[in-house]
Amino acid sequence: MPLLALILIAAAAGLLAAVVALRYPRSAPGATTTPVVEAVARASQRHAAVRRWARARRDPGVATGLALTLAAAVAIGGVAALGLVAYLVRQNDALRRLDANAAQWGHDHATDVTQTAIEIVTQLGETWLVAVAGLLVAAVEWRRGSSRLVAPFLLAVVVGDKLLTTSAKELLDRARPTLNPIAETLGPSLPSGHSSTAAAFFAGAALVLGRGRSHRTRAALAGGAVGVAAAVACSRVLLDLHWLSDVIAGLALGWAWFAVCAIAFGGRLLRFGVTAERIETAARTRPAHTPPA
Repeated sequence: MPLLALILIAAAAGLLAAVVALRYPRSAPGATTTPVVEAVARASQRHAAVRRWARARRDPGVATGLALTLAAAVAIGGVAALGLVAYLVRQNDALRRLDANAAQWGHDHATDVTQTAIEIVTQLGETWLVAVAGLLVAAVEWRRGSSRLVAPFLLAVVVGDKLLTTSAKELLDRARPTLNPIAETLGPSLPSGHSSTAAAFFAGAALVLGRGRSHRTRAALAGGAVGVAAAVACSRVLLDLHWLSDVIAGLALGWAWFAVCAIAFGGRLLRFGVTAERIETAARTRPAHTPPA
């Protein structure tokens, strides 16, 4: 039962993310705005400058448009979610009861077979595993002739997330569940480091692997990244190593840090929008200049 719950939750989360990514607006060749952008711009009648600003922030065809806006929203929302969870776990009895019920359910329905499978899933959030996976992703991108900033980007995602989660744990100092005797040997509980690491790294890997690929491929990668992160988060609760609120906070922090890194590297590495991609493509395909005879 716990393993089935993990699979269903991860599949649902991944499918939802893939659908959302698939519906991400694309600019038609030669177009700089979309019908949605134009509708938003027309709706703003206050001032021409406001309309121009709104149009640019929602335009998927410019490097500082829609994707940058969404990344900033994810970063701010993730930090806010972490702060809200940290506050509620100390003040809200309903959330503490939900945490306790989730932990007890996983403990009551655990079997040797499901525990073994869930322990394998939880390894996807281990720092050593994402480090190896990061090297593989960087090697693949190097073979594709991608930007030299891919490796520093992935390094910043993983190392930065580790530093943030460790600092947050020490600051919040929340006790872990007591149903699993191993848990008390692992230090503070909030936020979940495995969940945060999986959220940040697999989102970053999906982003760099999706560069230059089809819209459907990028959507599938996004769905896979979210599904893996959700699976790792569920595994931490079902193994009674973290409270449910811990993994929610971990996912929020991981995705927030990924968004911060995406913004920091976005102008040169991730190219938020088709306009910048067209510039790079044109630069590669333009014939070499030959001086006049």
